Amino acid sequence: MIWEFLGSALLGLALSWVTLRSLADRLPPARAVYPTGALGALFGACLTHAALGTGQVAATLIGAVTVGAVTLSLLIRPRGRRLAPPAAAR
Repeated sequence: MIWEFLGSALLGLALSWVTLRSLADRLPPARAVYPTGALGALFGACLTHAALGTGQVAATLIGAVTVGAVTLSLLIRPRGRRLAPPAAAR
């Protein structure tokens, strides 16, 4: 079980690195992206392990990568679009 969680954290960090390399202009600073990917993958591993039980290492890692990718996708900002200031600020 400890190897599943360690592997999922490493996969989350690797997923964060790949995301930063490909979408660096649309993401917040790296100090926010790396923990988000790692913690998302750990949460996915816990969730998948609780749902499937022990002995499902490959499925647990797939679940970890899936949830890690979903949490990283929540950090992506729209390309080149600026929001207008609120009406109260004008």
